[in-house]
Amino acid sequence: PEVHLISNEVNVGFSKANNQGVDIAVGEYVLILNPDTVVGENTFLELLNFSKEIKDLGAVGVQLVDGTGAYLPESKRGIPTLRASFNRFLGKDKNKGTYYANDLLQDEVGAIDVLVGAFMFLKTDVYKEVGGFDEDYFMYGEDIDLSYSLLKYGYQNYYLGTSKTIHFKGESTRKDTKYLKHFHGAMEIFYKKHFTSNFFQDTALKIFIKIWYLLKYLRLA
Repeated sequence: PEVHLISNEVNVGFSKANNQGVDIAVGEYVLILNPDTVVGENTFLELLNFSKEIKDLGAVGVQLVDGTGAYLPESKRGIPTLRASFNRFLGKDKNKGTYYANDLLQDEVGAIDVLVGAFMFLKTDVYKEVGGFDEDYFMYGEDIDLSYSLLKYGYQNYYLGTSKTIHFKGESTRKDTKYLKHFHGAMEIFYKKHFTSNFFQDTALKIFIKIWYLLKYLRLA
């Protein structure tokens, strides 16, 4: 009787579906969690104890590992600026400030910029204050957008590397051309919303995104 089932007749997308759930949530905290995950036995207690000590709490993420126990680097990320994204594209994402938050070790605890939507723990009123997930994103990119919005509102996101959750990465989505179109569209929405500045930079971003899309498409075709 404490469970409320929302049954959508059509697929409204990741962002809107999660917003629907948070709208009727009554707890102080809310957890955005992928269905293809296995949460650690003490994870929630660790999250609650940690969160109570943070005044400017945005979202908190944990160390995600795949089904084999291998660490997933998207557990903690930096803001995907053009430079950071280009470094990742070239395989040079090793330094501080790049696409992945490499300045923080995988078992450490600390402040970071961007979390992954497979696991985002935050206060319900903070989620609602920043507007939740932007529903312009059907799938992918909404987690980066929410993380960045939290920072812009003056909150700080954190990575709790001492707690692990298994994420069977890829089991909840198919890596096909349809997935690629969603991801490509999300990149365009994010950069247009947060990084539009001048003609030359905007053009460079568009060209980079198109090249990235084409190379990925050729691999899937």
